Amino acid sequence: GVALGRELTRLQSRGARGGERPRLPGGRRPYVRAALPARPTVLVHETGDETLVVGDGRISPVPAAAWEFTVGGVRVLELWFGRRAAAATGGGPDGTVPAGLDAVGARDWPREWTSELLELITVLALLDGTAGPREELRTALEAGPLIGPAELRAAGVLPVPPSARRPASVLGHQEEGPEGQFALL
Repeated sequence: GVALGRELTRLQSRGARGGERPRLPGGRRPYVRAALPARPTVLVHETGDETLVVGDGRISPVPAAAWEFTVGGVRVLELWFGRRAAAATGGGPDGTVPAGLDAVGARDWPREWTSELLELITVLALLDGTAGPREELRTALEAGPLIGPAELRAAGVLPVPPSARRPASVLGHQEEGPEGQFALL
């Protein structure tokens, strides 16, 4: 469970905090094969050649697992694309036209969104690869506690020491700011 949690955290943080950016096994990476248009409106996955068609643009390889990855019954790639396409066309995801500051946004598809899309494809494909271990862990947890209180006491985890029960305090911090004041950031 701990190893799985570390892997999920690594994937979902996408290399933040000095970690390595996730990569597909075998050196595969999704690439832009044909430039994405300024305002793409269509997102289609061609399973046979693992291509994601974004308007007139093409990205491949895009594993079927990344395309089919869902959360709450919604395909993540379609949801992600729908929100950005709506922002690039000036409309909301439900077809409404925003007013006021909500109307301020990207008018064309920025390069950053293409980079995000490539990274999202990689992360979703890798997350799908953890489905088996996640299911095994869920099954094991449903079967009952793996480690009981007696084992935790024997390992020295229980009882929790009083020092771990106290909230962290900014006043215990030794660094000082100008004129001896504590710097609260």
